[in-house]
Amino acid sequence: MNRQLRQIIATTDVHSAFDSAVPMLTYLHSARPDSLIVDCGDFFEGSGFYRLGEGHIEREVLTTLYDVLAPGNHGWPHYFEPQLHRMTVCANTTDDRGNPLFERVRILHIGGRRVAVTAVMGSQAFNTIPVDQRAGHRVTNPAQALRTVMLERHHQSDAWMVLSHSGFEEDLKLAAACPFADVIFAGHCHSNSFGPAHVGDTLVVKGRELGVGYAAAEPVGNGWAARTRVFPNVSGIPNDLAALLAEISAIGEQLKSPLGSVNTLYRNAPLDRRRLLEELAGRLHTGLGADAVVINETALRSVPLGASLTVGDLLAIEPFGNQLVHAVLPETHAQNHSTLLALLADRVGTLVVHPAPLPPEVRTVLTTDYLADSCLGGRTHQAGIRLGQAVCRVLTAALPDSADPQKEASDDPHGA
Repeated sequence: MNRQLRQIIATTDVHSAFDSAVPMLTYLHSARPDSLIVDCGDFFEGSGFYRLGEGHIEREVLTTLYDVLAPGNHGWPHYFEPQLHRMTVCANTTDDRGNPLFERVRILHIGGRRVAVTAVMGSQAFNTIPVDQRAGHRVTNPAQALRTVMLERHHQSDAWMVLSHSGFEEDLKLAAACPFADVIFAGHCHSNSFGPAHVGDTLVVKGRELGVGYAAAEPVGNGWAARTRVFPNVSGIPNDLAALLAEISAIGEQLKSPLGSVNTLYRNAPLDRRRLLEELAGRLHTGLGADAVVINETALRSVPLGASLTVGDLLAIEPFGNQLVHAVLPETHAQNHSTLLALLADRVGTLVVHPAPLPPEVRTVLTTDYLADSCLGGRTHQAGIRLGQAVCRVLTAALPDSADPQKEASDDPHGA
């Protein structure tokens, strides 16, 4: 690396939000000569750009503009692709034998200092990765892993930077447990906490998600200073980014294709995903003859809706490609549905259940393939419809088969 680095710039939870990508990409391009560009995870999945582009845009952005990555639970398999794997660091993820899945720490020179850059993933984030994607993988205690790495490499570094995919509140605890960390760049939480927050001499800071902003840190005196900023608007596009932005624009045009008029209840307002899921659950319970329906609210995203529903709107609302399936409730909770639902809610967020409460005799439910495979007793059979198709049929009068964007979209992502 021939650049003279003076600061670190960190993004997090971009989630393939490229509909207004010019400010982010242009700023990172201009800052790259003197900045270490890092990401704190979940760069992939979350919009139609990922579903239609199958990760190509994200991969191109990361390999062109970034230096170091922390793995995220969304897009987990991508971090094992050769180019991205070489860029990824993580101190607390291993295989079944305890071997690190990624390089644990990287030593870089920033502002005349030897800076150790490492990353950790919280157990909650790790456990939301679909089970088939994390087979043979393990996560260990983040604080313990950081202390181990620090003791091994302390003689090689003057400062410690941690990229964390754990959540802001968890990173405040991590800072208290690892006071040797100078800056912890937070991710995963989608909260309104950005910092910088001081925990002793450690700074915890998080950039705005979805490509809106960034966090930065630079050496000042004997310590470090941190800040958050929104990516500034720009008037020109660098030639180096022209081809990439053209690809983004081409997919953007596909996402503008209309699917139908939005029903009055949901028109010209941010989507109330709970209302939508409650209506959807009632229809599925009746229309598919399911004993009961259980879906986590986080399977959907809330987006502003106008008078017309587009392909982009639908893939932003349900970006994970979930199939609806019939699943068996675990035998251990067959007699205590309330305990099971509480455990599910603790793991994946608020649930929509129909009928509520679940009748005592219920043994199978209609749910998403993600919940069935990761949290329940496994699927029994497909329901023959995707969650996105069902959502579209609630939001609009009808969805012609020929206009179903999910038929051609990737089946890999899952909601969590």
